[in-house]
Amino acid sequence: MVEAKNVLGGPLEVCCTSPMTGFYRDGFCRTGGGDYGSHVICAEVTAEFLEFTKSRGNDLSTPVPQYNFPGLKPGDRWCLCAARWQEAKEAGVAPPV
Repeated sequence: MVEAKNVLGGPLEVCCTSPMTGFYRDGFCRTGGGDYGSHVICAEVTAEFLEFTKSRGNDLSTPVPQYNFPGLKPGDRWCLCAARWQEAKEAGVAPPV
C-alpha cells in the first residue's frame, strides 16, 4: 500500500477520531474511488461554517443516529469536501485548516 502524503509531501496525519471523520471513516482526510466530493481538507469547523453548509443542503450539525453520525459542533475537526471549503472561503466563512 502506498503511504498517503499531505500537501507538503510529508506523511498524512490523523484529522480526528472523535467524531470519526474521513471518507473512509478512519480519521484521515484521504480520497479514492467513489469520493466524488474529495474529502481532503481537515478543518476545525466554526458556527459560521456549520450554518453556511446547512444553508447549502449539507447539515453537519444535526445528529444522524442511523449512520452513527453525532453531529458536529464548533471546534470539532472534520474532513471537508475541497469544493465546499472553497465555496465557504469565497463567502468569507471558511473554517481554519
